[in-house]
Amino acid sequence: MTEHLTPDELAFLQSAFELAREGDTDQLAQYVDQGLPVNLTNSAGDTLLILAAYHKHEELVRALLERGADHARVNDRGQTALAAAVFRQDAGIVNALLDAGADPQLGPKSAVAIGELFDLPEMLALLRR
Repeated sequence: MTEHLTPDELAFLQSAFELAREGDTDQLAQYVDQGLPVNLTNSAGDTLLILAAYHKHEELVRALLERGADHARVNDRGQTALAAAVFRQDAGIVNALLDAGADPQLGPKSAVAIGELFDLPEMLALLRR
């Protein structure tokens, strides 16, 4: 509940989402190691993992997964980190998420649905491995 946070606390949390978008693995991993929730979610339902996957930061995706990030979280648009990685056609991130147990069928806009909608045969082949 944001009404209980100070402006400084809100700014810090917003900066964590920026670090995920920018792919600053070292800083964000340090924050998580110091107690920032690895499954922190913004107002759109995006987790740090979803943002890192969408912005194609494989090293950060792997670091967040190692720290327990939930690859099964679905954002407010019905998308998972795996769906974001498929949309962005990032095979490394798709493989990292699949190796962590991500479900290609999860969510209203699942990774498989995205691959089919945008005609991404290479991504669909990865999902069916």
